[in-house]
Amino acid sequence: MGVVLAFDGTGEKPKATLDQLVKLTTADMNLVNEFILEKAQSHVELIPEIAGHLINSGGKRIRPMLTVAAARMCGYQGVQHLKLAMSVEFMHTATLLHDDVVDESDLRRGKQAARVIWGNQASVLVGDYLLGQAFKMMVETGSLDCLRILSDAACTIAEGEVLQLSISQDTTTTEDSYLKVVGAKTAALFQAAAKVGAVIANRPRNEQEALEAYGRNLGIAFQLIDDALDYSGKQADLGKAVGDDFRERKITLPVVLAFRRGSKEERNFWARVMEKGDQTDDDLIYATKLMDRHSALADTVDRARHYGAMACDALAIFPESEHKDALLEAVGFCISRAH
Repeated sequence: MGVVLAFDGTGEKPKATLDQLVKLTTADMNLVNEFILEKAQSHVELIPEIAGHLINSGGKRIRPMLTVAAARMCGYQGVQHLKLAMSVEFMHTATLLHDDVVDESDLRRGKQAARVIWGNQASVLVGDYLLGQAFKMMVETGSLDCLRILSDAACTIAEGEVLQLSISQDTTTTEDSYLKVVGAKTAALFQAAAKVGAVIANRPRNEQEALEAYGRNLGIAFQLIDDALDYSGKQADLGKAVGDDFRERKITLPVVLAFRRGSKEERNFWARVMEKGDQTDDDLIYATKLMDRHSALADTVDRARHYGAMACDALAIFPESEHKDALLEAVGFCISRAH
């Protein structure tokens, strides 16, 4: 277990939730979920079995909800946004299947990862199948712009994965380099998910770009909070093991900051556990103490707040509405997970 750390010294505050976003998108998301279940089917029995294992594992489906809420905020009254939302969720599910293979992860959302049950090859191939279904649905919308945006996101996500491999276990990774990984691997899908909501509604370029900026900054904030949570007892509340990133020797922002601010002796510690993979049972506790000593976790959360604020600012051009409020609250929810 890791050490439970408070990220700031503030008193108790009401936590932001996704309740409003969920409520406003329930009717649409019910239809999206029907699409998901339908398109995950195949006469090859292993495909729905593996896909269903992850699809039904309790994810919040924030990304497709962003597509639905953005489209409705932009006044869209059609049904093509449902297909886009399904495409976004399938893209996300596919990346999770692929990520668990690359990272050799044993758990996903508190359950055994698909790769542990069915093997790496099956997990990768089913991920590919879901990507194919996602692109089929994009084509069915008839929007070349949406197809281009989501296709670009798919390429960017893959680039982010490769970029992460190139800096894997490199303790000299800079904050800028790491943020490039986050921008590609995580934020790209948030960005595309929000933007296509405006595009399918035929809104002007400034509104499309505003939702693009909202999604990108929200995605970065979301990942930075995840980085901090991995070294916090709060991680257990999310159905995840504390210290997974540490054991997998992932260079995340808290590690980057702690390494950069540490003494020579502390940097030698990070080189041993991250670069050489020589870890003992007590190393996670010591790593967390170093992060506390150098405010690495608190500063990671502060950076997430900064990106969250930019996400909120991006929505300023839109008139007040329930859907805008829900999208703003989604940013608060993302940050509040750290408390």
